[in-house]
Amino acid sequence: MRKTLTSTLLLATACGLTVTAHAAEWTMATPYGDASFHTQNNKQFAEDVAEATNGELTITVHSGGSLVSHGEIKPSVRRGTIDAGEVFLSVLSNDDPIFEVDTLPGVAGSYDDAYSLWEATKPMITELFAYEGLIPLYAVAWPAQGIYTSEPLTDPEQFEGLRVRAPNINTQRFVNNLGGSPTETEESDIPTAFSTGRVDAMITSSSTGNSMAAWDYVTDYTNANLWLPKNIVFISQRSFDGLDEATQEALMEAAAEAEKRGWEMSREDNDASLAVLQENGISVSEPNDAISEALQAAGDQLFEDWQSRADDEAKQALETYREQRDS
Repeated sequence: MRKTLTSTLLLATACGLTVTAHAAEWTMATPYGDASFHTQNNKQFAEDVAEATNGELTITVHSGGSLVSHGEIKPSVRRGTIDAGEVFLSVLSNDDPIFEVDTLPGVAGSYDDAYSLWEATKPMITELFAYEGLIPLYAVAWPAQGIYTSEPLTDPEQFEGLRVRAPNINTQRFVNNLGGSPTETEESDIPTAFSTGRVDAMITSSSTGNSMAAWDYVTDYTNANLWLPKNIVFISQRSFDGLDEATQEALMEAAAEAEKRGWEMSREDNDASLAVLQENGISVSEPNDAISEALQAAGDQLFEDWQSRADDEAKQALETYREQRDS
């Protein structure tokens, strides 16, 4: 009787292990909070994957930097500590200048242009990720970047010494070109940065201003339409290779849908966020001629610097985009 019971338990355990081994449970890290449309899109993506694979692949999204910090997301996926991650694409600019091309003023100032830029640069970006054992799944743009200040921005001299939240090296260069003092601050740390006086202003989107309740610490938003930066979601090649072919196909189909949905969410979020900013007392305005000229000059400097660092492949990707845009 004892032998029979033991055999039954062993068989049940073996069956359980077979089921567990067959299903994959992934972790995904993002530095953005639950209020961000990017995070909402990622969670919908995870739901779509679970449904399409009948639970054979589940992805748990850890938001707000709760799993690993922004700067550690890509290394963690590369090492296999986590399976998937999302980062602000231009934070990878130290790896290659192609990663910052979407933060160059004047290159892509509309959603259509920003998506065309993504299509033109995607092959090179995919190749660079592949060198590190990574696979890009999808990229989604933020709304165009503007400038939040605690007073109306009317004179370029206001930039002198202004402590500006700049989330990546290219934005930091841009602020320096304007005469300001850039400060690197993660989205989740924005309220603290303002309340402690580390920053006086920030360059970011209407969406971030909304999700971070910018009206608590600034009064004005200059809708400068500087650039439309992207977030990129990627996975470990090793994790992908551990899936069967049907699950791989379902994952990539869900990723394609997430990219399409995410761009539409960004458009909708921009309109809604601008309205919320105004409803909460923030004055939204276009830059005057003097500010526009200063921004253009700083952007021209930024582009010249990028050209001096970019290799021929990156320059060709940009040229391909421009030819397609102008055709």
